[in-house]
Amino acid sequence: MNHAPEAMSERQEQLPRSLGAWGIWLLVVNGMIGAGIFGLPSGAVAAAGAFSPLVYVLCALLILPVLLCFAELASYFRTTGGPVRYATEAFGPFLGFQAGWLFYVARAIAFSANSVLLVDSIGYFWPVASSGAARTLLLAVTCGGMTLVNVVGAVSAIRSLAVLTVLKFVVLIGVVVVGIAVLGGDMVRQVSLAPPEGSDMGAAILLLVYAYVGFESAVVPAGEARNPRRDMPRGLLLGLLAVAVLYAMIQMVSMAAVPGIASSSTPLLDVAAALLGPVGAGLLMLGVVASVGANLLGTSFATPRVTYALALDGSLPALFGRVHPRFLTPANSIMVYGAVSFAMAVFGSFAWLAASSVVSRLLLYSLTCAAVPLLRPRYRGTGGFVLPLGPMVPLLGIVACGGLMLQVSQKSALLTIGFLVIGCGLYALARWRSPLKNSGAVAPPPG
Repeated sequence: MNHAPEAMSERQEQLPRSLGAWGIWLLVVNGMIGAGIFGLPSGAVAAAGAFSPLVYVLCALLILPVLLCFAELASYFRTTGGPVRYATEAFGPFLGFQAGWLFYVARAIAFSANSVLLVDSIGYFWPVASSGAARTLLLAVTCGGMTLVNVVGAVSAIRSLAVLTVLKFVVLIGVVVVGIAVLGGDMVRQVSLAPPEGSDMGAAILLLVYAYVGFESAVVPAGEARNPRRDMPRGLLLGLLAVAVLYAMIQMVSMAAVPGIASSSTPLLDVAAALLGPVGAGLLMLGVVASVGANLLGTSFATPRVTYALALDGSLPALFGRVHPRFLTPANSIMVYGAVSFAMAVFGSFAWLAASSVVSRLLLYSLTCAAVPLLRPRYRGTGGFVLPLGPMVPLLGIVACGGLMLQVSQKSALLTIGFLVIGCGLYALARWRSPLKNSGAVAPPPG
């Protein structure tokens, strides 16, 4: 069966297929586990009390329909772009570009914010690093180092990601293992099976569900996956399972180790100190650095592939679509992403942009879920991962995103609208410069 847009895009791909199931799983878990888990336990207890470990499970179930929609679509496509490809084939090139733009803006802001967090973590031990020239230099080393690793090659990036992931998991799993050994049955006995009276479950779910966002980064480099039809769904589902179990266990240990954790501004540092003293706090700080570093590396691997894919479509200048002749990576896209992220980290204030990145992700997720019923008839015969229950799972995903969007502020919505307007301007400029390549036509479903 010939799927013209996908087949044409695959012929344009110049990136080597070096990603296996393990590499995709690494991208999934590092997309989800960033800096958030080191600060979430206190907010979770404040909002949901002793029921908070189970809120992590509920949030995993809430995000599951969305992740399943990504898994199905990812199994259909063998080209770079992820949500860009899905939206382009389902709704046309304009919404395809907007999907890529939403993804790029959200991930660039997150990269900048996490770079600052990483430098601030170093400043915990070396106060000079928190301001002035030393801060700027460390931000340059952080952004430049991530850029260099990704330009040199996908294999080197994934190997570096694996090292950071192992270190991050050793620290986080170490907290759980030591907690079980020290606290024993107290961990289980203090968990409530029902929310406490007066708890704000809406706030708790809104807070904790974002510990699971970021998995979408893993589907972008499908053009570099050896077997995306098999490995993409497997990596996404196993990644969600591993992260959900780890989050719930960390929350249980946190509540048992520090009874007053709801008021803590550094909850996991306090937990580590309670379990192992100052040595524990120092080891956990290494985990913070490894976790944020892995998140940055995974983000800087996946996000530039979006501008690469948009350039192949003609929605961005051809500069972004060029592949390095030696390293076979989208070097220009990677370097631009590193430079933009560095500039925002040095000069920008990210707190007021963070909420808009949340709305951007929910819009992106809704668009992807809506694409499933449209693309399934075209691709279900290709051996991909087809969800059961017809349109029910995509509908559940859209409902979940809609419910979460009702919780965000008007200011966040207005900021997102502003980003979409900027995206419209960039799209119009690129189309005006290359009208021949971008007629907007999408091939009809094959019959």
